[in-house]
Amino acid sequence: MKLVSVVVPCYNEEEVLPMFYDEITKVTDGMTAKWPELTFEFLFINDGSKDKTLEIFRSLADKDKRVRYISFSRNFGKESGMYAGLSNAKGDYVVVMDADLQHPPEFLPEMYSYVSSGEYDCATTRRTSREGESKVRSWFAMKFYKIMNKISQTEIVDGAQDFRFMTRQMVDAILQMSEYNRFSKGIFSWVGFRVKYMPYKNVERPAGTTSWSFWGLFRYSLEGIMAFSTAPLALAILFGILGCAASLILYICAIISACNYGDGAGTLAIIGTILLVGGLDMICTGVLGQYLGKTYMESKHRPIYIASETDETYRSKKQGA
Repeated sequence: MKLVSVVVPCYNEEEVLPMFYDEITKVTDGMTAKWPELTFEFLFINDGSKDKTLEIFRSLADKDKRVRYISFSRNFGKESGMYAGLSNAKGDYVVVMDADLQHPPEFLPEMYSYVSSGEYDCATTRRTSREGESKVRSWFAMKFYKIMNKISQTEIVDGAQDFRFMTRQMVDAILQMSEYNRFSKGIFSWVGFRVKYMPYKNVERPAGTTSWSFWGLFRYSLEGIMAFSTAPLALAILFGILGCAASLILYICAIISACNYGDGAGTLAIIGTILLVGGLDMICTGVLGQYLGKTYMESKHRPIYIASETDETYRSKKQGA
C-alpha cells in the first residue's frame, strides 16, 4: 500500500472548507478505485484562523479517520503552514494544495500518473492565464518572475504554483532546508529533481475571500529576492559608484560656477552633492540592513511554527471526557 498525504494550509476558510472536503474526497475515492494500492490522509493546517475553521477540522476528524490537523497558536503565515504539513506528513507521496479550490483536485489523478511512472519526482500546475486578477497585480507578478530569474541562479517558472504532487525523496530534500525566512517557490526549484509542469487557466474561488493583499504579495516577493539572490548588494555598490561619479561632476560644475558667478552657486552645488551622497548612503545601508535582519532572525533559531492543538490531542481529550 502507498499512502498519499494531502497537505492543506488554511486561514479563515470556513466558507469553502465543506466544498473542498466534498471535492477532495470524491476525487481520492475515484483514485483508490482505479489504483487500489493507494490510501489517503488529509492533513489540514489551521494558521491561526479567526473564524470557525478549527471547528470544521474537529467535525471532519470526528467523521473521517483519514483527517488530521494541526492548529497553530497564532498566524505564522502560509510558508510556516506548508512546512508544518510537510514535516508531519506520513505519506510515500505528498500533495500541497490550497483549500479555496483554485488548485483543482481533479488534477490529482493525472499528477499521480506522472509521478508514479518514475519519470518525474514532482508534478505541478502552471497558470497560463491570470483571468480574475487585476491588471496591476498581474503586471507586477510577471515583472517579479522576470526580475527574479535575471538576478538569481535559481530559475523560478512564471506561473508555477504551490500545488504539487511530490515523492517522499523530494519532500525530505525540502525539509533539509529549515531556514526561518522561507520562500517555497524558490526552495522547490533549488532542490532540483524532475518536475512536470501542467498548464491550466486560473480558477476563481467559489466562496470566501483571499487573505493575500497587494502589500502582502509585495512583501512576499521581497522575501523571495532576499532569500535567493545577493544582487541587491551588487546594486548598492553600483549606486555608490554612480553617486561618486555624480559627485565628481557636481564638484567640477561647482568650481566652474564659482569662478564665473561667485561663491553662492558653488555652495549650492556642494549642498546638493552632500544630499546625493547621503541619500545613496541610506539606500546602501537599507539594503545591508535587510540582509543583516535576515541573518539576525536565522541566528535566533526560532521555531517555524507552534502548534496549540492537533487531531491526536483533540481525540485524546474526547476519549478522556
